Amino acid sequence: MLHALFGSLVGMDSSSTVSRTALTSAAARAAHLLVDHEPLIFVDPLAQVLLGERGDELIAYHQRFGSHPVLAGARAEVLCRSLFTETLLTESALPQYVILGAGLDTYAYRSGAGRSVFEVDHPASQAWKRQAVETAGISAHGGPTFVPVDLERDPLVEALVEAGFDLARPSFVSLLGVSMYLSGSALEGVVAALASFAAGSQIVVDYMLTPELRDDAGRAYAEAVGAAVAEDGEPWLSFYTPDELTPIFVRHGFTSVRHVALADSIDLGLWRRTDAVARMGLSGLLHATRQS
Repeated sequence: MLHALFGSLVGMDSSSTVSRTALTSAAARAAHLLVDHEPLIFVDPLAQVLLGERGDELIAYHQRFGSHPVLAGARAEVLCRSLFTETLLTESALPQYVILGAGLDTYAYRSGAGRSVFEVDHPASQAWKRQAVETAGISAHGGPTFVPVDLERDPLVEALVEAGFDLARPSFVSLLGVSMYLSGSALEGVVAALASFAAGSQIVVDYMLTPELRDDAGRAYAEAVGAAVAEDGEPWLSFYTPDELTPIFVRHGFTSVRHVALADSIDLGLWRRTDAVARMGLSGLLHATRQS
């Protein structure tokens, strides 16, 4: 049942060019405002608007089956990593924000913080999003700057600089919902590219834990969803322990590295809930700062 339910959710016609992960993450953020109870974990009022015609279909699964562990778990994952990242971003006051694998992220359209936002994503997915933004009539606070890049193959830093990114200014970088779809060598390549960023730059990455580190809920979710996304053409490729991931960042100048379990990344009070959203030991968050 779990496999069939998630397979239905991510199913799309082959003519679409946007990542399924981008769609399902946006649907989870949108559904949280319609399905779940107070206290809300993360508020994204633009996610449903940006989904356009796809929104009704995708959100309907959450409305009909919102208490199902797969859908409730998907919401918990997306909401926690979003809140954790944007809280650190605000606290950092860094002038540039680079969103790697931006998908249907709406930060640039919600925030008036005055920082420069660079959205990096696969050219096809980014083209879909730009059309969706135009169709929805969403206006941004002076941005974002779109940077079409295939993280597996294209030179990241060159593309950013060409788009107006300033390597001399420290930046905040997020890589959310992406690392599990990259090979280990591709992730290392991304981190190596960030070695040219200014001292004081920060990054947040979420990652799938190796099976032995997951709890029962995390193992059940991974068993159901992992098979479905693989069959749908977007398999999970990489899983890590904190000890395996830390050296990748240290090698490239991120000498201040900390790990937080996703379930521990938000205030304890937000877990005092009367809906189906619950803690799940499936993934972790890495927060690192470049010191040199």
